[in-house]
Amino acid sequence: MVAIANAGFRAIAPDYRGYGLSDIPVEPEKTSFADLVKDTAIILHSLAISKVFVIGKDFGGMVGYIFALFFPEKLAGIITLGIPYMPPEALQQLQTLPEGFYMRRWQERGRAEADFSRFDAKTVVKNIYILFSKSEVPIASENQEIMDLVDPSAPLPSWFSEEDLETYAASYGKSGFLTALQIPYRSLMEKIAPPNQDPNAPIVEAPALLLGKSGSIVRKSGGHGIGSLKALNVALLDKWCCRSV
Repeated sequence: MVAIANAGFRAIAPDYRGYGLSDIPVEPEKTSFADLVKDTAIILHSLAISKVFVIGKDFGGMVGYIFALFFPEKLAGIITLGIPYMPPEALQQLQTLPEGFYMRRWQERGRAEADFSRFDAKTVVKNIYILFSKSEVPIASENQEIMDLVDPSAPLPSWFSEEDLETYAASYGKSGFLTALQIPYRSLMEKIAPPNQDPNAPIVEAPALLLGKSGSIVRKSGGHGIGSLKALNVALLDKWCCRSV
């Protein structure tokens, strides 16, 4: 954000509902991608901003692309890190991943809650960052939980400091993990129907830039959904820039 602001842009990074310093929804299990898109539009309206560049990392990119479909007139362009645009057909293919892959496992209501409840929020956050910093995310066996895949003695990744861990742990200690499990994992099959678009093959009209590490899962998966972007530039990086400022 500092670099973007120094380049002359106004940088805004809201905490999604149920995340960070934002209020927890009354019913976290009913939160949807549509809610986050509406929240984004309301923030822009309240700040009297008519048009923006949207930047999203991981599932924030999914929110950004849905925003692009519903509010194309508000979008100057979209930049995503790691996650390409995925129309409904591509999202359905995620269900073919192994059952023990974290994205599938965390879709099962109650299982992640029971897994996480064995630890405090700091340990859960630490385990997740250690797990996801690996070049290949391991897959749990049928009777194994995701938290059990982490070696307790493993160090934090070099780009995630103890200070970062304390900040994130305090945040999740306040919010819990219910909203984070609902969005994105339990809402991946959410039906969207953007106006004036085929709901089965919606197309993003805005200029788009996808940033990804060379050899990343996006390339290995064939980049599903990229053909549904009118104008796309792809930049492959030798290293991720993973820390938030």
